[in-house]
Amino acid sequence: MVHLSGKNRALNEVTVERVGEKEEDALVMIHGYGAGLGFFYKNFEPISRMKGLKIYALDMLGCGNSSRPAFKIHAKKKEDQVMEAEGWFVDALEEWRKARKLEQFTLLGHSLGGYLAVSYAIKYPGRLKKLILASPVGIPSDPYAVNASMPEPNTSTIQNEIIQDQQSTTDQNGTLKKHKPASNVLRRPLPGWFVWLWDQNISPFSIVRMSGPLGPRFVSGWSFRRFNHLPQAESQALHDYSFSIFKQKGSGEYALAYILAPGAYARRPVIDRIQEVGRQTITKPDGTTVKENGIPVVFMYGENDWMDVAGGLASEEKLKEARQKALENATEEEKKRENGSAKVLLVPKAGHHLYLDNPEVFNDMIRKELEDTRKSEQKKQ
Repeated sequence: MVHLSGKNRALNEVTVERVGEKEEDALVMIHGYGAGLGFFYKNFEPISRMKGLKIYALDMLGCGNSSRPAFKIHAKKKEDQVMEAEGWFVDALEEWRKARKLEQFTLLGHSLGGYLAVSYAIKYPGRLKKLILASPVGIPSDPYAVNASMPEPNTSTIQNEIIQDQQSTTDQNGTLKKHKPASNVLRRPLPGWFVWLWDQNISPFSIVRMSGPLGPRFVSGWSFRRFNHLPQAESQALHDYSFSIFKQKGSGEYALAYILAPGAYARRPVIDRIQEVGRQTITKPDGTTVKENGIPVVFMYGENDWMDVAGGLASEEKLKEARQKALENATEEEKKRENGSAKVLLVPKAGHHLYLDNPEVFNDMIRKELEDTRKSEQKKQ
């Protein structure tokens, strides 16, 4: 546990490092909604094969096995409430960074963790070498107005996180299915019970906690279906781990209703601010300011992800436009320091949990991104 300021604020972490080697690079991994750092168990060792790399996997504040302080919103305006909810997580992440004395690092966020990683990059500029967003939630701004360029996901995202099983993304042989283009799929409205629970800010985990001895059975109905493609021992371990998380005191889960509208779409969409990543003004301790020169941003999706890749492609275009605009107004020195880039990667035979569905390819991609960042830094020295 890394203890932070204030009462009952601490982040649970797992670190993986190579014995006898100097730490050259750091990778920080943050999980999605209803998950914890343990979900990355297939990624730690393979990614850590890169020399000089240290991995930090975190449970976000109020999630996993981190401390669970009471979640309270003090802002009155809706937009301020959203920013306060985001800050609840990213401020803790920044405080953790200071405690660990990390000057710069690569940040990898999955699903809701990807959304929060974007918020961190904008609020705390100058700290990231690269931003990797694995199937991030909350990119589209309006599922209807932007349907032509950013098709609506086949089904709601966070709803899927809770009620979708592995059978809905795989065939009988365990091969992941390809979903139809969103334009060819009838929109499926959120179940009334789901919307009602969301509006009341009642999380699915609250129901588990109120179910007493029936709680494990409710969780097993989700965990065994979701992870039935894994060996039985691993599926059982993930079930036990998930239940141990779900049954704990409610905390960070209550922020979700402030960040996302019922089920899927962000109240502060990523697509409306992704161009700000790597383009902030940094104030130095002496009061002088310097502009960021962009950072590489990588979007990763499963080949059969129900988080629509079109959101990543639209974000890629906005980041490239921001880079071009920065170069048009840049000095020669600023042009030399320009570091912005964006790309979208697809992990074959994988769904939303791409790091778990096809860990071999996912791990290779992450190592390559880390190695490319190191090579780029060495060229500039």
